[in-house]
Amino acid sequence: HVQLVESGGGSVQAGGSLTLSCAASLSVYPTWCFCMAWFRQAPGQEREGVAAIYPGNYNDGRRFYADSVKGRFTISADKAKRTMTLQMTGLKPEDTATYYCAAKGPVSTCAFNSLNSGDDYGYWGQGTQVTVS
Repeated sequence: HVQLVESGGGSVQAGGSLTLSCAASLSVYPTWCFCMAWFRQAPGQEREGVAAIYPGNYNDGRRFYADSVKGRFTISADKAKRTMTLQMTGLKPEDTATYYCAAKGPVSTCAFNSLNSGDDYGYWGQGTQVTVS
């Protein structure tokens, strides 16, 4: 059974920073063998993959970012706490959206196209709102 709970959303002025967290409950899995990702969706727009990471093999160093957030957002994972974090800096009004934590797996890695679609992700959090003005 997998549960994901996001936290850390809020309102910030353009240029500001926010950090989102996703607490992953993966009680039946001894290792974090899921591709973890952040997606976002703004009203009237399609869901967009933001960043992905495979915590199960952290030494892999494989992380993926959407072009729109590269250099501004950083995804990380704390294996001991089973918590994934998205540090967002240099926020822009176009970053305004509801941000969702998602998990796909169990898998052995995050594929290169992990941000292309959320359809392969079987587990989702409830979402947290980020508003940039």
